Amino acid sequence: MSDHSESLGRARLALQQGDFAAGLAEAEKLLAREAADADALYMAAVAARYLDRHGEAAAYLARLHAEMPEYGRAWQEAGHLARAQGRDAEALTAYARAVRFNPALSASWTAQTELFAAAGRADQAAAAREQAQRIAALPRELVAVTHHLHEGRPLRAEEICRHFLRRNPRHVEAMRLLAQIGMRLGILDDAEFLLNSAVAFEPDNIQVRLDYIDVLRKRQKFERSREEAEALYDRDPASPLFQSHLAIESMQTGDYERAFALFDTVLERLPSDAATLTSRGHALKTTGQQDDAVASYRAAIAAKPDHGDAYYALANLKTYRFTEAEIAAMHAQLQRPEIAFMDRVHLSFALGKAHEDREEYEASFGFYEAGNALKRRQTRYDADRMSEEFAAQKETCTRDLFDGRQGAGDPARDPIFILGLPRAGSTLLEQILASHSQIDGTLELPNVLALAHRLRGRKAGQSRYPQVLHDLTDEQLTGFGRDFLINTRIHRQGAPFFIDKMPNNFRHIGLIQLILPNATIIDARRDPMDCCFSGFKQLFAEGQDFTYGLTEIGRYYADYVDLMAHWDEVLPGKVLRVRHEDVLDDLEGQTRRMLDHIGLPFEEECLHFHRTARAVRTASSEQVRRPINRSGQGAWKPYEPWLGDLKSALGPLAG
Repeated sequence: MSDHSESLGRARLALQQGDFAAGLAEAEKLLAREAADADALYMAAVAARYLDRHGEAAAYLARLHAEMPEYGRAWQEAGHLARAQGRDAEALTAYARAVRFNPALSASWTAQTELFAAAGRADQAAAAREQAQRIAALPRELVAVTHHLHEGRPLRAEEICRHFLRRNPRHVEAMRLLAQIGMRLGILDDAEFLLNSAVAFEPDNIQVRLDYIDVLRKRQKFERSREEAEALYDRDPASPLFQSHLAIESMQTGDYERAFALFDTVLERLPSDAATLTSRGHALKTTGQQDDAVASYRAAIAAKPDHGDAYYALANLKTYRFTEAEIAAMHAQLQRPEIAFMDRVHLSFALGKAHEDREEYEASFGFYEAGNALKRRQTRYDADRMSEEFAAQKETCTRDLFDGRQGAGDPARDPIFILGLPRAGSTLLEQILASHSQIDGTLELPNVLALAHRLRGRKAGQSRYPQVLHDLTDEQLTGFGRDFLINTRIHRQGAPFFIDKMPNNFRHIGLIQLILPNATIIDARRDPMDCCFSGFKQLFAEGQDFTYGLTEIGRYYADYVDLMAHWDEVLPGKVLRVRHEDVLDDLEGQTRRMLDHIGLPFEEECLHFHRTARAVRTASSEQVRRPINRSGQGAWKPYEPWLGDLKSALGPLAG
């Protein structure tokens, strides 16, 4: 056992025995060595509260919230501290946040029950009591699973949950939790199977059915997720919850008319529901109705002034300019210490864009950095581990591997993979090619990433991928390619070719070559500083954790360039590199070059891509609805004084 573990053990034991002074002393020793030690900060806060040193307890908690903003136990302790000081309203807010981040914190539900009852809020007290009773009725193993899952230990949660299910194979809550773990780890096929089984066992379990809809959407099985949402809606057509879910699933299948009708129905009953107003704004944006989208986002803000999601949605239009009043309102919201974590993140990125538009670059960078710092703490991205993954691809995917698999894989030419880094111009290339009569545009499809996850295996720290590629049979590779074509068919409209523009697929070009040897691969490449800084300014929904730090994104770009050079060496001529700057300089020439690589004749409509009426769901949706422009070129230059870390990470690539 390490010295650190021994010290933590001593501190924990002292607290359990009621010797809070000794516990605090042990925690402070740990903090002297590592000021950001989350376990030590938590124990120090608990000990200080019991010693009635409330100011010190609050200081420890503030540091802990900064390090782990979604740590439920820290918010529960904040609730205990506020309650000890007689600040019941503040305590209720903290307890509510605690159970949002970890719903198995029974002490927070019990405290809410007592505080609501004391305030005469009987309905809310009853709801909290019901949650406390539900947790009390759960097997202790599943309570532990929930704690591990929501405290960032999904592999330990999986281990306990699988062991429990071996002894209780039809336990629906265990199945639901294991599915949640699967979704957290990206193992979506297992999660879908578990939830499908759980629905069969308990068809009236609404939470299970909602989770099932969620995993179907994540797997982009949009027709199925809509069918499930429709079934819930048919149970109770007057339920705003079911109306909202059906609206969202209708959007995914392209039925925007139905989605808008359902959103309007919800808003007739709940006219100030900020989440619905924001979702409606997203749908309007996706269909090109920007003015109406802006109005919907503004209505969401009017209904809930701290609703950061709507402010960021306005910023993410790229073409919207905030008013003086809106900027002042965002600043005021950020001054509130109790503002929710993601609202703070969204507002920080939105203010970065607002000050950028005013050419106030130092203030702008400060807000971009603040938002990224919050996300860095939340995601805990490991750049060294990612570099090791890139190195494993180079070591495993050799020319001998590909030469030895001639004839394996599905021979279809249908897929066109546009890959690279986000914000590198891939949406523009997709919009150009999707304007061709023989090419369907689709989405950032998760199928290749999901297959890579499956091939990794289940043992923690013992990934079998990519080394397992040497062990797969020709029949398996062909089957994987065929499955890809079958599972992506739902996104196509009948053209001979279709685009998958998942940027992260560049890490799996070897896998793509083995399962779909005749697929087209296009590397969307953009100037390193432009690409990296654009990624740093963008708040991604998920999957791009490397963008939340200048050093991290610079390293990732350098590793990407190095890996792409490897693919060029072992698969000469396979990847067509299309530089964003070349497209800006010569749209027709680069369009003809891409079509020649695919094997299709030139069509004039590709040059008028901005007229294409198809829905666009990426951060570039408004930009690609305008003719070709250079607005993003050199956008990093006004920020150069603060980009030293990015330049250092890029090295010679920074120019």
